[in-house]
Amino acid sequence: MRVGARLVRIEVFAGLVTALALIPETISFSILAGVGPEVGLFTSVIFVLTISVVGGRPAMVSAAAGSIALVVAPLVAAHGVQYLIAAVVLGGIVQILLAWGGVIKLMRFVPNSVLTGFVNALAILIFAAQIPHLIGVPWLVYPMVAGGLAVMWLLPRLLPAVPAPVVAAVLLTVIAVVFAVRVPRVGDEGEFTSTLPMMALPDVPFTWETLRIVGPYALALALIGLLETLITQRIVDGLTHTHTSPRWESQGQGVSNIVTGFFGGMGGCAMIGQTMMNVKSGGRTRLSTITAGLALLSLLVFFQPALTAIPMAALVAVMIVVSFTTMDWKSIAPKTLRTAPLADSAAMLVTVAVTFPTGNLAYGVLAGVGCALVLRRVLPDRPRAEPVALAD
Repeated sequence: MRVGARLVRIEVFAGLVTALALIPETISFSILAGVGPEVGLFTSVIFVLTISVVGGRPAMVSAAAGSIALVVAPLVAAHGVQYLIAAVVLGGIVQILLAWGGVIKLMRFVPNSVLTGFVNALAILIFAAQIPHLIGVPWLVYPMVAGGLAVMWLLPRLLPAVPAPVVAAVLLTVIAVVFAVRVPRVGDEGEFTSTLPMMALPDVPFTWETLRIVGPYALALALIGLLETLITQRIVDGLTHTHTSPRWESQGQGVSNIVTGFFGGMGGCAMIGQTMMNVKSGGRTRLSTITAGLALLSLLVFFQPALTAIPMAALVAVMIVVSFTTMDWKSIAPKTLRTAPLADSAAMLVTVAVTFPTGNLAYGVLAGVGCALVLRRVLPDRPRAEPVALAD
């Protein structure tokens, strides 16, 4: 009994830490997608609770993610939130079809160099998205961003178990409120309501024209979401020395996106950073992610004034740190580029080069895979990139 109670406490603690860590990044990704902060928060609540039940990888945290935000942002800007909802639901259906159609097995042939390019491109796009929040703003924004960066650099070295982004956000919020600092805040980005979202169909015409609009985004959402999820799943399997089914997890991601879409969410996928925090905090079962979802819901319902008071400078600082920690700096070091197989370096760079100007991670991955395949034929004598080892 003592062992069981201790394990429950560890799981609950991990879930609470994860919930706190989700807040600043989820709000930032909401703004990145072009929707209100509460959309991303409710998305994360619904997604993490749903995937905790139907997913195949316990303790893996899935919520509103940066990669999904980047995919759907152009759709929201051009057609609005209702078309986003339609794309999320359709993307979930596509993920279920991919899970049972055997396409998941093909992802094992995505070279590691392309996955590295995917991660690097994601980091660059997240960083670039913060630049507008640093232009034409009150001068006090800059010292607040610098202060947030300093906290997130120092705290992990002093107290590794404490989530630095949460501390930075709380500290800057207290400073902004106590000293009445006039800087943009989360509340300026969209209204928070006191009611929970209701399940409903997307308010769009059910026509071929609608399918033409949302189809490409739904496909990109499905592929990019599964790619990041399967990368994260492989990492967690390695850390916990367990084996879980990519097909089951992919199906769970699809179901979660469908449910989230019907509740008006922006869609989601696995989040590497939050998953690592959950696992390193002791999370190993579904209890940790269920706790995270319920805790996040409680914070959203009962602490809305505190959330709306968070300075945007705090979120910009968090996203800058996220982009720098996401980037695989070793992969672009001159020594690595000189010594790595030409096909690997080229595939990684092509993935980044195509993604950055287009803003589309799916295009970058496809271009990187194509480059790797071509160079393997042109340079058969060079070492080849190792494929991703995914279980059936």
